[in-house]
Amino acid sequence: MLYEFSDWEITLIIKSAAELGARRALCATGHLKPYLTKAQAFREYGRANIEHWIELGLITPRKDGDHSATWRIERIEADTIRCAKEIIIYI
Repeated sequence: MLYEFSDWEITLIIKSAAELGARRALCATGHLKPYLTKAQAFREYGRANIEHWIELGLITPRKDGDHSATWRIERIEADTIRCAKEIIIYI
């Protein structure tokens, strides 16, 4: 199947790729934390989105220890899903 992208669609895809690359570089250099707590992820991406993505298995929450340890969500996973969702909505 051949699909032709408009200039606007290509611009959106490149913008999303550049944003993800910049965030990955910031995480790699230590300027951004690579993980978010569940509460931080809820604030940044929306509680409904995070819970839906976890339910679908798109992101995996990680727990450091037992009992009262906090859940962590990888920032790059959540950013990638958010960017992909935006592209799918607009294309």
